[in-house]
Amino acid sequence: MKNAIITEKWLKDGSFLETIQIKGPYNFDLVLDRLSIDPLNQVDIANRSVKVPLLIEGEPIVAIVKAIGTTLAPEFEIEGTEGQYKEKADKRLAEIFQWHTPLEMISEHFKNTDLKEIFEQHHGTPIVLDFSPYNCLLKCIIHQQLNMSFAHTLTERFVKTYGFEKEGVWFYPQPEKVAKLTVEDLRELQFSGRKAEYVIGIAKEVMAGNLNFDELKTKSDEDIFKQLIKLRGVGPWTVQNFLMFGLGRPNLFPMADIGIQNAIKKLYQLEAKPALEEMESYSKGWEPYLSYASLYLWRSIE
Repeated sequence: MKNAIITEKWLKDGSFLETIQIKGPYNFDLVLDRLSIDPLNQVDIANRSVKVPLLIEGEPIVAIVKAIGTTLAPEFEIEGTEGQYKEKADKRLAEIFQWHTPLEMISEHFKNTDLKEIFEQHHGTPIVLDFSPYNCLLKCIIHQQLNMSFAHTLTERFVKTYGFEKEGVWFYPQPEKVAKLTVEDLRELQFSGRKAEYVIGIAKEVMAGNLNFDELKTKSDEDIFKQLIKLRGVGPWTVQNFLMFGLGRPNLFPMADIGIQNAIKKLYQLEAKPALEEMESYSKGWEPYLSYASLYLWRSIE
């Protein structure tokens, strides 16, 4: 991992402990705060840790990431990744938590913008990815046009009914299982008929080889948009959120998102939600880090 200091040691009890130091700022406590919104995430605020479900070459691994540093001097202990998949598991954790992203440079970019105070208030908040791109796309579809509370409830029902548990952590049901479900199966969980069709359809696309998330990582935002927008149930909002939280792309601004609209309304003290033309005008100075502008705007109203 670039720009990171990594140390490894075996403890007296036979367990393996890895320590990672990265360049600050990086506020892991705000990361945990945001992760804790989702009831499926196993977050321990007091212990400053989270259990992360990883599926490496089909093998379920539960990694524990614990902060032992500060925002300005971030340091983490990693447990659970030892073994034959360690290198790939560590690489995936670095992707999820975006440990390679220079947040100091991004904060500097926003010092001369209208978002200066929001960035100071939430200093060192990174974009943290969903634990897998597949999870992210399914979650985006399930969350469409639902209030946040019921969206999380519906996702939790789906995962706990058809997924599996390991060491207290839930793994999303894999495509081979979801592809075999019927609309009626998901209707029993209070999915709408359409949403059930969309979720099952995504799984079938994966099983048919038409949707490969490793290949998507190598494509441009534009090419990914062109591919995903063809899928039933996938609109611009879904693709933008997938690019941001599934792949960590830095320059997305989902203007149709109600949360961002409300945040801009609050920031500029508008009487009504801003029109798309207004949002385009406000956001011109925020490129090429629109994803971070989006994240910090969400944070400002959470």
